[in-house]
Order: sequence, then structure tokens, then C-alpha cells
Amino acid sequence: MRINGEIHYPWRAVDHEGEVLETFFTKRRDRKTALKFIRKSMKSFGEAKVIVTDKLRSHCAAMKIIGNADRQEIEC
Repeated sequence: MRINGEIHYPWRAVDHEGEVLETFFTKRRDRKTALKFIRKSMKSFGEAKVIVTDKLRSHCAAMKIIGNADRQEIEC
């Protein structure tokens, strides 16, 4: 998505009914950004039972830092 001529990537937290809980736009899709978004979402809405991602490596790296990579069904 372009905002003011610059490419930004959307991050979304969606509940089990498909309702968008939170939206976040960033210029990068790296581990630091994934960690910030996951922590912010968990703080607002609590810990998730299941996390579904687009299998971007930054998601896996962020989940390893948080400590949920073993418990969640995330392929690294």
C-alpha cells in the first residue's frame, strides 16, 4: 500500500469471527516490527490460542523471542 508515495505494509490482528481487531502500517516487515505488533496486540487483547501468519520469517523470529514458538503451530 502506498502512503504519501512510500510503500507501507499492513499488519492486522483478526479474531476467530473474522473481525479486524487492530491494524498497523509500517515501512518494514522485520523481526523488530513483528515483535512490536505482537506485543501490542497481546497487551490489548490477551494471549492468543492460535496464531496464523503468512509464514514470513520475521513472525517466527518474534515468536521465538516471546517464547510462544514451541506452543503455537508456527512453521519456522
